[in-house]
Formats: sequence, structure tokens, C-alpha cells
Amino acid sequence: MNRFSSKLNLVNKKIGNFVSYFSLLLIIIVCFDVLMRYFFNVTSASIAEMEWHLFACIFLLNAGNTLRQDKHVRVDAFYSKLSPRSKVYINTFGFFFFLTPFCLLIIDASLPYIINSYKIMEHSTDPSGLPYRFIIKATIPISMILLLLQGIGNTIEGLYSLKTIQ
Repeated sequence: MNRFSSKLNLVNKKIGNFVSYFSLLLIIIVCFDVLMRYFFNVTSASIAEMEWHLFACIFLLNAGNTLRQDKHVRVDAFYSKLSPRSKVYINTFGFFFFLTPFCLLIIDASLPYIINSYKIMEHSTDPSGLPYRFIIKATIPISMILLLLQGIGNTIEGLYSLKTIQ
């Protein structure tokens, strides 16, 4: 493994570790929301929005870390039976022809919405909702950048491994 891919792995690992604490926070908020709703008949739009904001952060910001751990969904009917060399070729092909265009498309498509959201200081339509909607929208391209960088790191590692595998 070279230095560059090691640093990319470390970045996504640290982000994944940090974001994992959002799960605990989400559990606490959901429990609080349920207790307030069912025992005190009190609901809050900001609490409900915070739940989906945290879930979005957990899901999106862990994409690179999930790829780092090789836990992304794939059809293993054939892949698991392939040689290590064939797996490297398939992963490299997938990186260049699927992952990269997908990430770049999502980044390109999301930026205008984030910029507009920032310009108008978009907030929840609910009076008691959360402000600064652009912050949660910004997690979309950030997650795609992290995923793309991890894909670069994985591809570099795979190509380096071709020297040692038969």
C-alpha cells in the first residue's frame, strides 16, 4: 500500500469513526421523540428533522469508509469465485466506468442546489423546523468526494497488488 492510499484510508476511517457517534445521538433523539409523542402528546418538527439530518449524515458520510472496508453491495454470484487478479481488474473497471462518473454526476448536480440554498439561507418550511438547509445538502457532494477519493485509493492499492499476486 502506498502513502497516498494509506492517507485516504486514514481520512475515511477517521470520518467513519466520528460519524459513528451520530448513531448514538440519533438513538437518543429518536427515544426522546417517541417518549414526548406517546407519553406527553408533544411533537416537534425540529426534532423530526434532526433525525433525518443525522441519518443522512450517517449514510452519506460513511460511504467512503464503507468502500474502504469493502462492504459495499455487489453481486457476489461470480465475483467471489474470481482470482485476486481478476478482482483487481473488475474493481479498476468499476472505478473508472461506474464509480467515477456516478460521483462526478452527483457532485455536479448537487452544487447548484447547495449554492442556491446558501444564497437564500433556505430553512425548513415548518416554523419550528431547522435553519440552514444548505448544511445538510452539502453532505451530498462531500460524501461523493470522500467516496471518489476512497475509490482512487482502492484502485491504487489494487494496481500495486498486481505486482505480488499471481
